Amino acid sequence: MKVLVTGGAGFIGSHVAEALLARGHAVDVLDNLSTGRRWTVPEEAAFFELDIRSAAAARLVARRGYDLLVHHAAQTGVRRSAQDPGLDADINIAGLLNLLDAGVAAGEGGLQKVVFASSGGAIYGEPAYVPQDTDHPVRPVSPYGVAKLAGEKYLRYYRVQRGLDAVSLRYANVYGPRQNPRGETGVVALFARQMLEGGRPVVNGSGAQTRDYVYVGDVVRATLAAVAYDGSGVFNVGTGQETSVNELFRRMRRAVGAEIPKRHAPPRPREQQRSVLGIQRSRDELGWAPQVPLAEGLRRTVEWFRTRCEAGVT
Repeated sequence: MKVLVTGGAGFIGSHVAEALLARGHAVDVLDNLSTGRRWTVPEEAAFFELDIRSAAAARLVARRGYDLLVHHAAQTGVRRSAQDPGLDADINIAGLLNLLDAGVAAGEGGLQKVVFASSGGAIYGEPAYVPQDTDHPVRPVSPYGVAKLAGEKYLRYYRVQRGLDAVSLRYANVYGPRQNPRGETGVVALFARQMLEGGRPVVNGSGAQTRDYVYVGDVVRATLAAVAYDGSGVFNVGTGQETSVNELFRRMRRAVGAEIPKRHAPPRPREQQRSVLGIQRSRDELGWAPQVPLAEGLRRTVEWFRTRCEAGVT
């Protein structure tokens, strides 16, 4: 297949692009490098430095005739989305629609399928029950979560009205090599960099808040399963296991191999306290389940960051 990976210079997208190339697909990467890094793009992929909202991006999609769009490009900061909901919607909704319209305009010779990187925690909000499966009420409390949910709903519209298959993958908290250690998201990368550089990581609030941490390699496998899936649907991509920030800190400290003290700061306003995803539907329909335990995933991540720190390129 001919595949376009948007956000393919980013943390998850670059891993996905590599895996698709390894499966024999022809892969193009589109990224505006606002947060992505050029060195992560596989050499075998054609790279286009474009914004997903631009007319140039739409022309690219129309001209290249992609079979599959794997859409990772996004504004991913929850706090930033609250500060500027209009910008968040412009990127995460209007940007998606720009590509979809260009892709379906060609009819049978155009786009056939989309795999959409959605969000579990941000869409479900504070849980009514755990783990949160795909039947859980969706009640996002951030513009970011609202936009991701809107993206899923638009994809349903394009499926019903335009015949475009779409699989939405609702990610838990993804971590692993290449995650940006200086952004708003990604506590594992943040802790890894700070610990390895001799700093004292900050835990906001009590540290009792929980998340579902899933290794990037497992997310890539879920994406490949979604590509192969015959049809459309919404699936959770997580582990079904809760880990508190305090427990994550202890595990990270063991992986680093140093007795590093932590500092507590005031809690973030309106921070979600629990998030853990039910994955039975993913097991049943995609044939996917996570394979990398948290301890092993943290070990791999810390060793990758250790190599980067030693080279002075964190």
